[in-house]
Amino acid sequence: MTPLRSGGSVPGVVEADDLGTYVVKFTGSAQGRKALVAEVIVGELARALGLRFPELVLVHFDPAIADGEPHQEVRELHGASAGLNLGMDYLPGAVDFTPEVAKTFRVDSLEAGRIVWLDALTVNVDRTVHSSNLMVWPTLGIAPPRLWLIDHGAALVFHHRWDGSDPAKRYDFRHHALGHYAPDVRAADAELAPRVTEELLRGIAAEVPDAWLTDFATPDEAREAYVTYLYARVQASAAWLPTDFPTREELAAEEALRAAKTQEGRPKWLKRVPDLHGKPAAEQDWSVHLG
Repeated sequence: MTPLRSGGSVPGVVEADDLGTYVVKFTGSAQGRKALVAEVIVGELARALGLRFPELVLVHFDPAIADGEPHQEVRELHGASAGLNLGMDYLPGAVDFTPEVAKTFRVDSLEAGRIVWLDALTVNVDRTVHSSNLMVWPTLGIAPPRLWLIDHGAALVFHHRWDGSDPAKRYDFRHHALGHYAPDVRAADAELAPRVTEELLRGIAAEVPDAWLTDFATPDEAREAYVTYLYARVQASAAWLPTDFPTREELAAEEALRAAKTQEGRPKWLKRVPDLHGKPAAEQDWSVHLG
């Protein structure tokens, strides 16, 4: 139906023959098949732990569907993605969880803690203040809006270098999108860690198509590597549990300092250009032209 150019992988909104509408991530994208493996494993683990995550489906894609796409890069992406791809249920009307939305949207500390805990376990460092990979949905009707997790293609960084990653390694989550909600990660660890069993991880790894698992001699060996690593990381949660989150005021001060340093390093003529880093695109006020 349409390509989505806001992300690096250029997914597309696709209507399938089951009459469902999905955001499809393509095997021919620059991120490759490992991003799809991460989407399946982290997404299904989130669902198993009770977090809101859209349904995933396997999508058989025929590039002929997109023959009319005018953008050459997108056509080439579709041409390289014939066969099996990954679809995520489309949430109509959902809005991005931006810093502006976060100013008024309430998230309790335990829900924030569960999401941060999942990200720390799966080494998902791509859920930051300015790129949350969170959606708010629904936005219409009487049902209350909720946070939904999306886009875990950058998680599981260890599978890019199997022999060089320590399951107990601690990562920097100070700038996590939910860090200023006082996430209760200790309570989340006590609740969720016992539920991440080897049996659960094997069931999730079994959902990944064989064709996407090429790191080892056989797909089953690759699946077992994911199970072994993630289970070892769960057992070592005391070593990597993130706890030192800055407040909103500290984040604002850090941002102001960064902006001041950027401004200081600019040549005089460039200092008149506003710093729009992390800010939404400005809306045009057409009333001045319409009278």
